[in-house]
Formats: sequence, C-alpha cells, structure tokens
Amino acid sequence: MTSQNDGPTSRRGTRQARRRHAGQVLPRLRFRDRMAGFDRRLRAMEGRWLSLVEPVAGPVRRLLACVSPLGWLVAAGSVLSWVLAVTLGWQEFRYAAAALAVLFLLACLLTLGRTSLEVDLRVEPQRVIAGDGAALQVRVTNVGKAPMMPVPLDVPAVGETVRFGLPGMAPGSTFEDVVVLPSQRRGVYPIGPATTLRGDPFGLVRRELTWTEPVEFFVHPRSIYIDSLGSGMLKDLEGQSTNQMSMSDLAFHTLREYAPGDDRRHIHWLSTAKRSGASGGDEFMVRQFLDTRRSHIGVVLDCQESSYLTDEEFETAVSVGSSVAMRALRDGMDLSEITGPFFLTRPRRHTALDLFSRARLGAERIDVAAATLAHQVPNISAVLFVTGALGAYELLRRAKHSFGPDVNVVAIRVELGASMGLQKSGGMPVITIGHLKDLPMAIQGRVSG
Repeated sequence: MTSQNDGPTSRRGTRQARRRHAGQVLPRLRFRDRMAGFDRRLRAMEGRWLSLVEPVAGPVRRLLACVSPLGWLVAAGSVLSWVLAVTLGWQEFRYAAAALAVLFLLACLLTLGRTSLEVDLRVEPQRVIAGDGAALQVRVTNVGKAPMMPVPLDVPAVGETVRFGLPGMAPGSTFEDVVVLPSQRRGVYPIGPATTLRGDPFGLVRRELTWTEPVEFFVHPRSIYIDSLGSGMLKDLEGQSTNQMSMSDLAFHTLREYAPGDDRRHIHWLSTAKRSGASGGDEFMVRQFLDTRRSHIGVVLDCQESSYLTDEEFETAVSVGSSVAMRALRDGMDLSEITGPFFLTRPRRHTALDLFSRARLGAERIDVAAATLAHQVPNISAVLFVTGALGAYELLRRAKHSFGPDVNVVAIRVELGASMGLQKSGGMPVITIGHLKDLPMAIQGRVSG
C-alpha cells in the first residue's frame, strides 16, 4: 500500500520532471523561431532585390528566350574562337570571334522595339456545307506611334498556315487581305491565332507575338432532302393523335358512360340530361379524349471505330444523321442528338449541324450513347440509330432496351454499295442502305424485308 507521504513527494517529482523537460524544449523552440524569422527576412530581402533587377532582367530574359538554336551556336562559336585566339595566339580566330559576335548582336538589335498592331480575323461565312466556299479576311492596323517595318503575319487555317506579307506601315495605316479557305472535308477547324515574327534574315533570333484568339470554322456534312417525318418509319408529328385513350388531353374523341374513378370535371352535362331524361334514370356521360404528345426525336450516331469499314462509310453515316436532324427541325419537332462524347438537346439549326461537324471515330459504344440519351431525355418519342456495316446487332439491341416500349426505335446501317434491305432485330427494324440517296425511301418505309 502507498503511504500518505508518497503522494506529495510523487507530485513534487512530477513537477521537477516537467521543469527539466521544459528547460530542454524551450531553447529548441526559441532557436526554431529565430531561424523562421531569419528565413522570412531573407525571403523579403530576396524579393526586394528581384524587384530592383527585374526592369533589367526581364527584357534580358525575354531576349534570351528568343534566341534560336542556330543563334546559340553562333554565340558559342564566337566565345570558342576568342578562347582559341587567346590560347594559341592566332589572329584569324580573333577576327572570327569578332565577326560572329557582331552578327549575333546585330540579330538581337533587329528584334528590339515595340510593335503595336490591331489585328481582326473574320471568317465569312463561319458555317458552310462541305464543298461550299468561305473566305478568311484579315485587317491589320498600326496603332503605334512609330512606323512599322515589313513583317510576316501567320494564321493557321484548315491544316496549313496562311502567311500574309505585311508591308511597312505608317502610324494609323491599315492593311487588308482575303484568302479562300478550303472546305472540302467536314470538320471543325480553328482559324488562328494570328502571330507576327520579328528577327534577322539568318534566323539567329526570333520573336513571336500573338495578336488574336482562335476562331472556329465549321464545315457541316452534306445532307439530303427527305419528306416529313410525320409518315413512314418515324411517324410522330406534334399534335398528331394516337390510338391511346386519355382522360386529360386536348383531342376530344367521343362520349361514354361514367365509370367509377372518372374525373367529374369531364362530365358532359348536356348529354347527361338528355340521356337521363330519355331513360328516366341518372346516367352520367363523360368526355373521352385521344392522347396527343409533342414529338421529340433523338438521333444517335455510332462513333465506334470498329463499326465502320472505311472513313467514307462513316462520313455517309454522319450525313444520314444530319439529314434526319434537319428534317426534324423543319417539322417543328424537339430534337436531341448524340455523336460519341458530344450531346445536345433542343438545338437551333446551326448548332445542330455543329455537333455533326465535331463527330469523330473513337471508342464510344452506341449502347452507352443510347443510355445517356434515355437518361437525359426521358420523354423522347422516337429514336434513330445510325451505324456502319460492322455495327454489332447485340449492341443495337442493348441500345433499344434503354428506351421504353412506347418509344419508336429504328436503326439504319450504312454499307456502301449494298442493296436496300429491312430486317428485324430484337423487335426493332434495321434498314440497310448503300448510298445516301437511299435515305428518303428508307425513312418513308418503302423498303422490302
């Protein structure tokens, strides 16, 4: 057992141990605080020195960044020639070092000076059908106070770089030029940015300045005219009555006897009075409606690379999807479209075709795209799948099962050179076409199984 004297003695020992521990820890903490304060003062001093030398170091750093590999080779050759001249005493190396040094300095001097330009890039029209013409207009104004030496203006455009030779321009003068843009292939092409390059004729020093942001140039796929989607394989026009009965719609169909559960607001009192007066009993008559719904069509383009034999086959599939999308917009339908990773719902006409311009082959499967469409647009009424000759029927069936039984689903297979044909796969009509010109007949359902 512990005696009563052990308690105070134990507490005194604990306090002494704490004092010894504090005596060991506090000097370390003070030393750490002093070092942290010294580090902060050193950083502050470094920041002040950097701010003082930045007006000189900044231009020098930017100038060194403009030196090309050939320029560094010339500078190194000058230094090496001077070392050889001093070491070996050869006068020829002294001349070579001086010549290379003068060449390098003159090249640096040609890049000095500030260029103040206002550059305007304009593509007219910004959206064209593949094969139609478009032009790139460049307008350059010297907004500086000093004359400008002739410099080239480079503009990346449609897979190549267009170079405009800017002449010497006085302050306030303007240069304009127009070039025709190639638009044979569908796609989205960035135009710009416009850059100028200043330097020496030998390419020792180059300074590139960027003046504009890129502008997107859309080349839409070619499409074909098809008749209204209110008949044929994708019939479902806005306001078109269906065969499904409804008690809460706008299309009046007929009158019938009242049944338990009917909404009393739909009782037709005039007919009820006539019927009750003729029979002598209370026989209520209610209005019966036909279900109407706003058409919402979805176009799903299969962008999986393994579904197509050739790039031309994929381009035909893109034209099929864009043709149906344009017809749906002309008919006043709601439209949703998905091409690989790109999805758009209720677009305007130009943005609808922009999506097909962005379409490219990849690894996205059509069943995944269909599931995305079904999740984003739960009230869709008709869906068109467009795939290639190698499109897997199993994936098409999975894609169809993403939608409910009341959604009209049709698939079109593009197989270049094949005859038109129709077959069923999982309760879904699959139409094969060999050319884009077969699409109107396929949509109207004039194809044999």
